[in-house]
Amino acid sequence: MLEEEQRIFEQDGVVVLRGFFKDWIDLLESGVNANEQNPGQWFRDYTPGQIQGRFWADYCNWQRIDAFNQFVKESPAADIVKTLMQSQSVRMFHEHVLVKGTGSSKVTPWHHDAPYYPVDAKQTLSLWIPLDPIARESAIEFIAGSHKWGKHFKAQGFNGEYYDHGDTAEEMLPDIDNHREDYNIVGWELQPGDAIAFNYLTIHGAPGNASTQHSRRAVSFRWLGDEAVYVNRGGKTSPQYPQYIGKLSTGDALPEDEFPFVA
Repeated sequence: MLEEEQRIFEQDGVVVLRGFFKDWIDLLESGVNANEQNPGQWFRDYTPGQIQGRFWADYCNWQRIDAFNQFVKESPAADIVKTLMQSQSVRMFHEHVLVKGTGSSKVTPWHHDAPYYPVDAKQTLSLWIPLDPIARESAIEFIAGSHKWGKHFKAQGFNGEYYDHGDTAEEMLPDIDNHREDYNIVGWELQPGDAIAFNYLTIHGAPGNASTQHSRRAVSFRWLGDEAVYVNRGGKTSPQYPQYIGKLSTGDALPEDEFPFVA
């Protein structure tokens, strides 16, 4: 099981999983609703004042929102992740709720996730699960194989500002949008129950939501494989873990209460 998906994940750094989570969509929807009604400390409304085309996000709530906690502990996700990563263990990093309302023009710029995170591991995987039908023209896109480029690119916020990571070896991303033909860009029409698994180093981005019928709700669960450690990025990270600044150094083991083993 999952042999072909694992091969593609290793080769491309991204793979689509069809229908694996169709029995878990109602639970995840209840989690997103609970999150919206009771936002966490990292909640962000990227289109303040807008009702039509609203774009909001929140993360690091899985331990307080029962639906997300149940998904992490009871769904097949952790075992699927372990197989795809070919790891000996799986640890939960965090979840990320992303909601783009109908007609949202807000673009998610091209980026990869690793430089944002204060963690690293021998294997990494994000499991991006849509709760609404998504047409190809509104779908998240990936550059297949970019996880093997051996580079870290500068982290950039939705406001366009770059994170200050001091004297690091992070580079500026190339101009992908104006040279799409130079890259192996992949994306898929998606249905609730599908998922996309991708490496933290795989470059990806997303257009606005062109649909006039469906919001684009997604929950992305982020996982760590073997030898997971803390990383001091030299500045701001996302998520932020202020309780560890000055207490943990690069290479230190991650606290198990915050980043538990789940498989």
